[in-house]
Formats: sequence, structure tokens, C-alpha cells
Amino acid sequence: MDESQLNRLAAGVPMDALGRSSAAPPIRTEKMSAVELRKGVIQITAVENDKQTRSLIIMTGLKTLFQKQLPKMPREYIARLVYDANSKALAIIKRGYKVVGGICYRPFPHRGFAEIVFFATNSADQEKGYGGMLMDHFKAHIRKAYPEMMHFLTYADNYAVGYFEKQGFSKQISLDRSVWAGYIKDYEGGTIMQCTMLPKIDYLDKPNIFKKQQEAIMAKIRQLSKSHIVHPGLPQFQPGATLMTVSPKDVPGLRETGWTPEMASVISRSPVKNSVKALMEKLLKEMVAEPKAWAFLKPVDTTELLDYFDVIKHPMDFSTIQHKIRSNQYKTFDNFVDDVQLVFDNCRLYNPEATIYAKNARFMDQFFKKLLELHLKSEDK
Repeated sequence: MDESQLNRLAAGVPMDALGRSSAAPPIRTEKMSAVELRKGVIQITAVENDKQTRSLIIMTGLKTLFQKQLPKMPREYIARLVYDANSKALAIIKRGYKVVGGICYRPFPHRGFAEIVFFATNSADQEKGYGGMLMDHFKAHIRKAYPEMMHFLTYADNYAVGYFEKQGFSKQISLDRSVWAGYIKDYEGGTIMQCTMLPKIDYLDKPNIFKKQQEAIMAKIRQLSKSHIVHPGLPQFQPGATLMTVSPKDVPGLRETGWTPEMASVISRSPVKNSVKALMEKLLKEMVAEPKAWAFLKPVDTTELLDYFDVIKHPMDFSTIQHKIRSNQYKTFDNFVDDVQLVFDNCRLYNPEATIYAKNARFMDQFFKKLLELHLKSEDK
């Protein structure tokens, strides 16, 4: 549940149009990375240069992955650090020994921190959630292998800062510089970031932790809000019932949300934003300036057109539109567009197709649509 949904619930607004009560927890889908790990499609294994064949194969796969995913790093430098006896790694392997993700790090247990040297996942698998899963397993692995080591430092390039922030890393380095200075390599163009593990958090059990937190939040919301209460539908809208006008004050639960009749009247009087009003005035000004708009500037003179109101039930012209703009009668931009379109539709409805009036109406109709198109394009930019 995102922040906007929580705000809506706290304000007493229904969860969504589907009618789901806030009492029902949202369904969390399992990430593909977790599914593959559970089914044994992938495995996460710790590896170091112990000269064993299996380790060397996995380390070579890590080297190849880092060289591919970190093209700005010198290939020789990556190979040297991956195979270094002081380096250790955690790898995601698939179908035997195929490496699809990994972390290469250097632990400094006597200093209380580890340096993450390289981190990467296969680009084709990044949407599966490999990165987050690997970091969680890395934290769990460090806690088990080095119980006293609670801090990580890494240099992140501009593309990776966002990822590391989501994993609990910060640009604010709280670890005293004397602890790590001279132990980790400075990278030009990188941003040094730090992560400190929380002792009471089981990083491999985050889904259950989040579930408990969510349940606590929902319980608090139910204390402050009545949005979880589901009222029965009005009988007037049940299948087979005769439709009839219903006063808003008679709708069960509406008053509990804080609604009052005064709110509806305020909303009905509220004009469009100044920016929208300015746009309407600009469009109308450009149409008025067009020479072929002469017949639409003022109301039709019906002195000699005795049947005009028999044909046209809703007269409209540019001067009337101008008055409605200035008097804030338009509640939406679409209302303005509808009135402009009504001017041209009325003209073509009353006048024969071959007349100058109908021809000008067709021209102005296309002219107005082009103005709208230009406006939409300028907004996109």
C-alpha cells in the first residue's frame, strides 16, 4: 500500500473503485527471484579463491559478469580483485555454474566494516528482483560469517546510487573516517555510501516483517477511520428497482466521511484554474482573429430567421463564450471545448452545406482542432 492510499484511508475515503474494504490486506505477489530460489532454479552461494575447481569456475563467471555489466572498470583490475585472496564473493548461480549475479567484497573484521567492491546482476534478469534479493542474502551472510561486522562501504556510480539507497545505503557516512580511510580504494567519479545493519532485523524475513508493520498500520487506521465499514447499497440502485432521485444526505456513510451539503455547493461554484482560464482566452482570441470567423462573433440575428429556434435549441457564439469565461462559468476545459464545437455544429445544422456559413463553419472547426493539437504538443514538451 503506497502513501497516497494510506492518506485516503485516514481521511475516510474508500480504498478504491473495486469496493475492497481497508480491513482486507492488499495481496502481495511473490517476486520472480524468490520463486526461482524457492524452486531451486537459482542458488546463492558464497565463494572465495580457495583454489578449488568449483570456486574458480564461479569466480570466473563473476569476473565475466562484472566486466560485462561494469564496462567503465578496467578488465584487468576486475580480474585482479575477483581472484585476490583477500576478496570474497556471494554469487547467484543458475543451471549449474552459470553466474547471473554477484557481490565481490573485502571484509575488514578488525575494523568492523566490509567494502563492496563490485556488485552486478545479469541485465536480462534485473526485473526479476535479483538485486534486492542478493543484497538481503549478503547482509544475512555477513551477519553469520562476521557477527561483529555491522557496516558496509561502497563507491557507487551515478546509475547505482538510487539502487543502493533503496537497500539502506546513505551518502551520509557516520563511520569515523579513521576507521576506513586508507583501507578502501577511492574511485574517481563515484559516490561513497554507507549501510549499517540493524541488529534485530532478519533480512531474509522482510516479507513477514512488512506484513506485521502493515497490519499494525491498518489497525491504527481502523481506530481513526470508518472507511473499513461497508454500507449496503441503496435499494433505488438494486437490479430491477425503479431509479429515482436520491438526496446525498440520505446516502449511508456519506456523512461519516465528513461530507456536508455546503461542500457540494462550494465545489459547484469553484472556477477552473487561472492557467486553464488563460488558455481558453488565448484560444478564443486566436479564433476571433481569424477572418472566416465573422459569422460566429455574436449571437445570430433571428429577426428574419423565424424558424431558427425551432431548429437550434442551444444557440452559442464567441461573445457568449467570452462572457462565460470572464464570469467563471466554465468548471472544466472540456465545457469550453463543447461550447466552441456547439457554435460550428449549430451553423452546419441550420445552413445548407453549400452556403458560405457552412463552409466557414467547417474551416473554423478544423482551425480549432489544430489549435488544440498544438496546445497538447506544447504541453508534452
